[in-house]
Amino acid sequence: MKLESKVPEGPLAEKWTKHKFNLKLVNPANKRKYEIIVVGTGLAGASAAASLAELGYNVKAFCFQDSPRRAHSIAAQGGINAAKNYQNDGDSVYRLFYDTIKGGDYRSREGNVYRLAEVSVNIIDQCVAQGVPFAREYGGLLANRSFGGAQVSRTFYARGQTGQQLLLGAYSALNRQIANGKVKMHTRTEMLDVVVVDGKTRGIITRDLVTGKIESHSGHAVLLCTGGYGNVFYLSTNAKGSNVTAAWRAHKKGALFGNPCFTQIHPTCIPVSGDHQSKLTLMSESLRNDGRVWVPKTAHKGLKAKEAASIPEGDRDYFLERKYPSFGNLVPRDVASRNAKMMCDEGRGVGATGLAVFLDFSDAIKRDGKDLISAKYGNLFDMYKQITGDDPYQMPMMIFPAVHYTMGGLWVDYNLMTNVPGLYALGEANFTDHGANRLGASALMQGLADGYFVIPYTIGDYLANIGWNDKVGTDHPAFKEAIDKVNDRVTKLLSIKGKKTVDEFHRELGLTMWEYCGMSRNEEGLKTAKKKIQELREEFWKNVDVVGSANELNMELEKAGRVADFMELGELMVDDALNRSESCGGHFREESQTPEGEALRKDDEFSFVSAWEYKGDNQPEELHKEELRFENVKLTQRSYK
Repeated sequence: MKLESKVPEGPLAEKWTKHKFNLKLVNPANKRKYEIIVVGTGLAGASAAASLAELGYNVKAFCFQDSPRRAHSIAAQGGINAAKNYQNDGDSVYRLFYDTIKGGDYRSREGNVYRLAEVSVNIIDQCVAQGVPFAREYGGLLANRSFGGAQVSRTFYARGQTGQQLLLGAYSALNRQIANGKVKMHTRTEMLDVVVVDGKTRGIITRDLVTGKIESHSGHAVLLCTGGYGNVFYLSTNAKGSNVTAAWRAHKKGALFGNPCFTQIHPTCIPVSGDHQSKLTLMSESLRNDGRVWVPKTAHKGLKAKEAASIPEGDRDYFLERKYPSFGNLVPRDVASRNAKMMCDEGRGVGATGLAVFLDFSDAIKRDGKDLISAKYGNLFDMYKQITGDDPYQMPMMIFPAVHYTMGGLWVDYNLMTNVPGLYALGEANFTDHGANRLGASALMQGLADGYFVIPYTIGDYLANIGWNDKVGTDHPAFKEAIDKVNDRVTKLLSIKGKKTVDEFHRELGLTMWEYCGMSRNEEGLKTAKKKIQELREEFWKNVDVVGSANELNMELEKAGRVADFMELGELMVDDALNRSESCGGHFREESQTPEGEALRKDDEFSFVSAWEYKGDNQPEELHKEELRFENVKLTQRSYK
């Protein structure tokens, strides 16, 4: 199989402009003859559905929440990047492009990343027009703050709730089209399969989560905007409902899965407190603007936050500032996470478990005053206090790395189409733009870029080529076959009647993934993980207990299907990590490091996208490689010193 990225030829700054001109168009009268299915209504899905309906297409939108505005995009806190250069501090489209390529450790396509930087400036204008209440400077201009991996201030924010405000903007645009009748919204509905006929995507199979009814929906194209798969680790910063099922079922219908082992570890998470937890809570990366990260220079077992003041200044190790003087506490997430783990591995971690470091605002409060710090981060401080009982105005926060975002996802070309014609993946559901490590404040940028400014152009080219009368109805045998398979799977899950709950299997999978395929990996551990996952999956299909029935609201049944998919994905992630024997971005391969203990890439061996092809149940997947060409940046060892 030959992977064609379809990145246009020509100078980097002209690729997108020329490509848009060369794409075929659908005239306004014909747009109303097409039906497009959008699965997921976060930033990518809501913006895509609203934009396509605004153009005149008929859109069916699906989400498993009770409202589109409950999508996990609301959880994004710190901000959204755009190369506006309002601060006049040296930013530019090219610098945003370069920072993103470098931050991803040179494992993403130049063409896609430059386009992302290029359209970033339009995203801000779009969102302001929708009424998103970005913070403003005294003179009225939109404010910016710094984020990890950049030496300029380009991150636009709405206190610590940027994702929520951006989603409300997209949701308002979506609601307008629902009211106009151009979008038919299906809530509490989960996609369980993709229907492919004659090599083209023709629709989806869904389950009504309230009644259990299995239904089929046909369309000219399907857009998967279903987010990431971080919950394969069980404990993550993702909402509990976040899952891989839509993308994984598409993968099993032929869509290649790109870079599955590329997982982002976020350094600023509230530490694990016990086995009772089912998820983790993130503290925004923006806090590292004013908070200083430190541990004691010598071990103080069980040191509490309220005891931090007892450690004299000279006995504190501000390790990020010490090791990376140019960036300090604003190094990228992978660097900050790995160094926090190293401090804890040395026995200098704090808190009851020793798996935490301090994030201290005392200097910032002395410098700027409590009121100014509260204006920037007040809601984040309040959230931290409610969860931990500690007041960050009085004592440091305690933080530790946790699974956050996934850079891997369905392989797509420059048009955001998978290798299956008519099937697109947007936002976190695809693999593009972020390489092996996402810079902070770039997820919101990518989701909205894909939905507002990329897919409205690129989907027209496919639709114009197939024609509006090239549609397969739900009465086609392929739809009945897909429904039968979905029903068979549901029946099988309910019939096992084993002795272990779905959550027990999920927790066991997550512990294996975190220990062997998390922040630090080695060949022996990955082989152990593969064996453990295979054994766990075999036990799952013999011993899981899924209570209730199919024709009702049944959250255990929902979870069972998702965990079954996570188990298959987990094995592929391990295979991908085994194959990529380099340290890259957030993926520290212990066999590949510099004498200083930093990540060591192997550009001569691994300058490619791993694109995996499903070959059947319990069969090894086939690896395809999309070679990455770098014509505008020089591949160098990442340094933030």
